Amino acid sequence: MALIYHVVNGDGRPPIVFVHGFACAHTDWDAQVAHLSPRHRTVAVDLRGHGASPGTAAECSIERYGADVAEVMRALALPPAVLVGHSLGCRVVIEAALQAPAHTAGVILVDGSQFAPAMADLLRAQFARPDGFATHVNGLFKDMFTATSDHAVAASVVERAGRLPRAIGEKMMLDLQRYDVGRLTASLASLRVPVMALQATYANEKRERLTMREGQTTPYLDMLRASVPSARIEIIADTGHFPQLDASAQTNVLIDRFVATLQAD
Repeated sequence: MALIYHVVNGDGRPPIVFVHGFACAHTDWDAQVAHLSPRHRTVAVDLRGHGASPGTAAECSIERYGADVAEVMRALALPPAVLVGHSLGCRVVIEAALQAPAHTAGVILVDGSQFAPAMADLLRAQFARPDGFATHVNGLFKDMFTATSDHAVAASVVERAGRLPRAIGEKMMLDLQRYDVGRLTASLASLRVPVMALQATYANEKRERLTMREGQTTPYLDMLRASVPSARIEIIADTGHFPQLDASAQTNVLIDRFVATLQAD
């Protein structure tokens, strides 16, 4: 199959590859591309069934997405790159790093999470309702922003999410849960490159999304530390699930610092 849609800007090493989240697109990284492309080659992708990349539900999975990103990296003959993933994209960049180790210098996980085993039944029950998927996605995305978010940007992201084909959306939500329960921890432990997590939110026991505070930990971050003891954890406090949009300057600084540590080695 043809490569997934991707946009290349700038030049310089290490290259930086950006992977968006569920029901999102490569444009979520515009602020990071603008900041980094004067010094680095940047590659921002649209995953199958998202943005400008075609795809069917049968073709979509975390592993397939990871293979697609790895294929882009090989086709561009990238030297070892920093892979930056947001939300669902955290899983994708982990898989891409494992499938293309020669093209990977480091991994950045932006507001990742880990679905619990019980989520499978909850999602299937929600999706069984005629408007279940639309209701789930609308509520999910509205909860990703805060009172300090740009209202026009937030509305645009929520509206875009609502346009994701239902078949792809349901497949990928369930696939996220499958991957998190069956593969995420082992895949993280298999990484052999530096890892940084930029964490902005977490879900409490009621599955409500809350903002993080400095020094806070979560079960997801504890799992990450156990799987990758050398992982660098950075908290982006008092912002929503999209720190690359809501706190772009701070996100850019943290990416810069991580890349600098790789260049110093």
